[in-house]
Amino acid sequence: MEEAQRRALRRGRPQLVAELRVAPLWEPLEERGLFTRTMIEELQSAGSRGDQARQLIIDLETRGKQAFPIFLSILRDTGQGGLADMLMEKCQALPAPPQLPDLRPVELEVHGEKSNSSEYFRANSSTGGAAGIPSPWGIICEVWIFFFLDGCLVVLCACQVYQLKAKPCGHCLVFNNVTFSRDSKLSTRNGSDVDCEKLEKIFKAFSFNVLMKRDLKAQEMIVELQKLAQQDHSALDCCVVVILSHGRQVSHIQFPGAICGTDGNLIPVEKIVNYFNGSNCPSLRGKPKLFFIQACGGDQKDRGFVVNYDAPGKEAPGGSLESDANPFQAPQGNLDQPDAVACLPTPSDILVSYSTFPGYVSWREESRGSWYVETLVNVLQQCAHAEDLLSMLVKVTDAVADRGIYKQVPGCFNFLRKKFFFMCP
Repeated sequence: MEEAQRRALRRGRPQLVAELRVAPLWEPLEERGLFTRTMIEELQSAGSRGDQARQLIIDLETRGKQAFPIFLSILRDTGQGGLADMLMEKCQALPAPPQLPDLRPVELEVHGEKSNSSEYFRANSSTGGAAGIPSPWGIICEVWIFFFLDGCLVVLCACQVYQLKAKPCGHCLVFNNVTFSRDSKLSTRNGSDVDCEKLEKIFKAFSFNVLMKRDLKAQEMIVELQKLAQQDHSALDCCVVVILSHGRQVSHIQFPGAICGTDGNLIPVEKIVNYFNGSNCPSLRGKPKLFFIQACGGDQKDRGFVVNYDAPGKEAPGGSLESDANPFQAPQGNLDQPDAVACLPTPSDILVSYSTFPGYVSWREESRGSWYVETLVNVLQQCAHAEDLLSMLVKVTDAVADRGIYKQVPGCFNFLRKKFFFMCP
C-alpha cells in the first residue's frame, strides 16, 4: 500500500471507527482476497463494532498494493460510499514531499581570508539560497554531509558519521538455525528461511559480503565467529552479525541472553559480541560492529494496554503464528567501572539489536517470517538512503509495537560513537 493511502486510513480512522458498518464487509473482504476466513474470524472477535472497525483499518494497511482501492469499492458496494469519498479526499489532500535542493561547493572566508584547505556547501533552492554553513565548533571540517529528514535539511560534519567507503564495506555473517536435534527438545523455526532471504538481499544491496550459515551446532557457530573475528578487516569499514535461532535467558554482565545451536547448547550473547571488541579484533577498532538478534525462548505474551492515539497498526497475524523470543533479566548490583583511560573503550562502536523486550516473546509467521526481521528489512529499504541506523531502529520498534493482538517491542544496546548510515545503491 502506498504511503498516501496509509496516511488517509490513519487520518480517517476516527470517522471510520464511529460510522463504519462492518457486518456487510466480511463476506466481500474474503471473496476478494483481502483477508482469509481465519483472519475474518479474528477480526470479529476483537470486541464491539467499533473495536472491529478499528482493527480492520489497522490490518488493512498490511494487505498489499490493491487493498485500498478494493476496500473503497467494497464500501461503495455496501452502501457506504460517503466513507469511501472521505478516504479519497484525505488521500488526495496529502502534501507532496519536499524537493532536494541543489547543493554546490562554495569558498568560505575565515578571518577575512579565503580558505584553500576546505570547502563548504550552500543549499540553493527555488525559494532562495542559504549562506555558507559555519562549523558548529568554530573550526573548518573537510566534508559536510547533507540529507533530508522529515522535510528538513540535516547537516552533519563528517567526523560525526562512520565513513563507509570500502567495497565491499564489510562482512555480514548470518546464522540461520531452523531445524534442531531431537535431544534439544526445540521446535523447528518455520519461517526463518523467509527472514534469511530478505536479510541476504538487503545486506548485499548495502555492499556487504554476505556469508550464510544454516543449522550449526553451538561449537560450529563459535568456530565461524572466531574465524570471522580473526580475519584482517583493515581494508573494510564495518562488520555485521545476524543470528536467527532459539535462545534462553542466562546470567550475564554485559549483554543479556544466549543463543542456541541446533544441538541445544548455548552461546551467551556477550561472548559473541566480545569476539569482535577492540581487544580481540584489532582490525575492527574504531569501526562499527552491528549485531541483529532474532532470539526465541520467551513465554510471556503481552496483550498491551489501551491508548487513544492515531498511529498505524501494522499487522494482524495472517497465518500460523509462533513465538520467537528470549526472556532477559537485568543484571543486579552496581557494575560501573570508576575510571577511564585516554583511548577508545573496549566495547565501543558496538550495537546489539534484539527482537524483543526482556521477558517477552517475539512473533514469527511461517509464510512471512518474523515480525522483527520483516519490519527491519522494510524500514531499511524505505529509509536507509536518508536516515541513520538508530533513527531507523526507533521506527522498527514503533512499527512492531503496533502489530497484532499480542504485542512485541524490540530494543537495542547502543555503544556507537557516531551516526551510522548504510551505503545505499
